Amino acid sequence: MKRSQIIFVVAGLLLIYFLYSLPLVVVDNDQEQGMAGTESSLGSDVNPDATSHGGSLNAADQEMIEKLMAEMEGEPDDENFVIFADSIGRVYEKSGKLDSAAYYFGLIAEKVPGPENWEKAGNQYYEAFGFAMEEEKTRRLAERARFYLGKVLEASPERLDLKTKVAMTYVSSSNPMQGITMLRDILEQDPDNEEALFNMGILSMQSGQYKRAVERFERLVANHPDNIQGQFYLGVSLFESDQRSRAKTQLESLRELTDDPQILSGIENYLDRL
Repeated sequence: MKRSQIIFVVAGLLLIYFLYSLPLVVVDNDQEQGMAGTESSLGSDVNPDATSHGGSLNAADQEMIEKLMAEMEGEPDDENFVIFADSIGRVYEKSGKLDSAAYYFGLIAEKVPGPENWEKAGNQYYEAFGFAMEEEKTRRLAERARFYLGKVLEASPERLDLKTKVAMTYVSSSNPMQGITMLRDILEQDPDNEEALFNMGILSMQSGQYKRAVERFERLVANHPDNIQGQFYLGVSLFESDQRSRAKTQLESLRELTDDPQILSGIENYLDRL
């Protein structure tokens, strides 16, 4: 990704689409001072400040986080520490503070290491990575996602879903070909892999290879017809590769399958241009 965040300008409108289940939130948390000792001992590199969210957390959530942090700080019992950290992470996750949530799930993964906790932390960092707008934050969150998901993959290399996420963190890095190579490897193992086909289609569009994108998205929707974003990008790729009649048919049929306002807006803009 980049990423889980794909941006297109359609008839003067900026249409933002995120891969799969990402909510429309931008996270931008400051670092906190109060738990520096915990951060240092557990090796996490993102340390959010609960007090910095006062304008976006409701009063009850803010109070809950402050109470839980006070209980967690200095807690000697691992089980209790995990309970407090998990509760804080869930409050932040519910409020859309994804990098803050990732930090606390990362604390759990460091305190009680194991595949389940590594995967939970890695997925949360990946989720936050998909929203980061600043280059440095994007890099940092991608590295943390790779770190935790990589640990799971070491034990379970067959997890192509996690390998796809790791690949997309590389695509937005200084070594994008490493990510593209990983996606190709996934498709060699599983030619109909939904996430890999989708991401390779998006990458083909970004590089202007619309005919190649058509091939990716055609295979995607043939095997995963409920992938509405794939259906939309197939229509866009057909349009951009001058297959206007097929593009019109694809977009008109998709209009009956979705009520997503952004996709519907994109459909109407492309149909207006046909």
